[in-house]
Amino acid sequence: MSDAADQEFMRRALTLADAAAAAGEVPVGAVLVRDGSIIGEGRNAQIGSCDPSAHAEIQALRSAAHVVSNYRLPNTTLYVTLEPCTMCCGAIIHARVERLVFATREPKAGAVVSTAQLLDHSAFNHRVAWSEGVCQAESAALLTGFFRARRKGARR
Repeated sequence: MSDAADQEFMRRALTLADAAAAAGEVPVGAVLVRDGSIIGEGRNAQIGSCDPSAHAEIQALRSAAHVVSNYRLPNTTLYVTLEPCTMCCGAIIHARVERLVFATREPKAGAVVSTAQLLDHSAFNHRVAWSEGVCQAESAALLTGFFRARRKGARR
C-alpha cells in the first residue's frame, strides 16, 4: 500500500474516532482494507453497547467477517488510530490480518510495542506486519483533547 493510501484510510479511521468521541466513547477508529477497498470499519463502542470487547478493531474485524462470510481475513490491512491492546492483537492474529498500521502508541495498554510485542512473538503461527505513525499527530491530539475535556468535566 502506498503512503497516500495509508493516509487516506487512516483519515477514515480518524473520522470514526471522532464519531466515537461524539458518542462519549474513547476516540478510536479502525478500518479494514482489502484490494484498496474498505471491507469493515468500527469505532469504540464499549459504553454504548455495554460490551467490553467492543473496541474499534474488533468492530472492524466483525464487520468485515460478515461482509466476506469468513472469520479469516487474509490479504487485509487494518488501520487503527491507537496501538491495539492485548485482546485486539489476539483477534488480529486469529483473523489472519496481513498488516496493521496504527497512528499513535498507547503507553498503558498497547500490546504491539508499548507494553508487549505480541505481533512479533515467535509462538504464533501467523505473523502480522506492522507500522506506526501515520497521522500520529492528529490521533494523539484527538485523544489528548478528549481526555482533557473528560478530566475538566469530572472536576465540576
